[in-house]
Amino acid sequence: MEFSHEIFLKNIAQTTGSPILLEVEKAAGSYLYSPDGKAYLDLISGVGVNHLGHQHPHIINRIKEQVDKHLHVMVYGEFVQSTPNLLAKKLTELLPPSLNCCYFTNSGTEANEGALKLVKRYTGRTEIISCRGSYHGSTHGSLSVSGNETKKQAFRPLLPDVKFVRFNNMDDLKMITTKTACIIMETVQGDAGVRVPSQEYMTALRAKCDDTGTLIIFDEIQAGMGRTGKMFAFEHFNIVPDILTTAKALGGGLPIGAFISSYEKMTSLTHDPMLGHITTFGGNPASCAAALGVLEVFENENIVAQVEAKGQLIESLLQHHKIIEIRRKGMMFAIDFASSDDVFKIAKYCLDHGVITFWFLSCPNSFRISPPLNISEEDIRKGCAVIQEAFNLL
Repeated sequence: MEFSHEIFLKNIAQTTGSPILLEVEKAAGSYLYSPDGKAYLDLISGVGVNHLGHQHPHIINRIKEQVDKHLHVMVYGEFVQSTPNLLAKKLTELLPPSLNCCYFTNSGTEANEGALKLVKRYTGRTEIISCRGSYHGSTHGSLSVSGNETKKQAFRPLLPDVKFVRFNNMDDLKMITTKTACIIMETVQGDAGVRVPSQEYMTALRAKCDDTGTLIIFDEIQAGMGRTGKMFAFEHFNIVPDILTTAKALGGGLPIGAFISSYEKMTSLTHDPMLGHITTFGGNPASCAAALGVLEVFENENIVAQVEAKGQLIESLLQHHKIIEIRRKGMMFAIDFASSDDVFKIAKYCLDHGVITFWFLSCPNSFRISPPLNISEEDIRKGCAVIQEAFNLL
């Protein structure tokens, strides 16, 4: 009864007519386990959440310590609690001095919603620029600044005063003016199929925004937390955003997000009106404990330093004449094939043979892998061997 497909399909709201329906009883390390004991190597990390694998003992211990003390005690921003304090201190210590103030949310889309409100409140402007091909979340504001029109059309009207530019296109920077509150962009585009901007573009973007008084929001909900070979992806480009959003891997398996900016900018949410942004469960102590554990594991186990070498190994093991292009930053992969049918065939073969992979909603002809960053070399070779078998069947 616990694993009844009928209950799942009828009593849990569905997002598609064809869910994967893999039954999961437990998880550990880089593996998920079904009720019959079959092991599945997780090369998708819960879609960018489990960067440190499943049930990392240090993260679990941090959660248990907090649960024994207390869970929710008050809405966000009123009571002083040690775990959110410790998390904010450790997180801001990893960031440039101008990113010194955190607002904790429950998810990535909520972090982006808060960031969009902050730029409007701080600048007094209403125009928002985003990028074609972007994905920032599924709530109304985040959907408004996402680039997939197919996903948006049924829910219009959406947020007004939103314009779109081409990602990594120098000419389109002229659309940023003194009327623009912000440009929101993924530092590395995820759902568009791992699109990496040039250094020239990023430098010009920062200069244009400085000239016009426009704020930059970097959405690192997918690309952050070590995935690209730096703790934060913007570190590759030697520029700093005005606001950073993060989530997914930050919580190590528990739900948490954050938008992070300067104390001066964040203070604008405290007046005119007071309580300019509020949340009941933001900064939940159990989620903050998990996130604190995540940051401590990154620090103690030297995770980020291993990412590029592992990414290179995976790329070297995945070669086939039907591959059109491999795009990679660290251990964030998109592998292009001729059609989405090819990608779905590959993903199905892998699942049938105990390896979990995926695709991109906005780029369905791209095969997607994003393994745990602490995956072993043995498991990399094992997983890539199955993927290669799937490629060879095309």
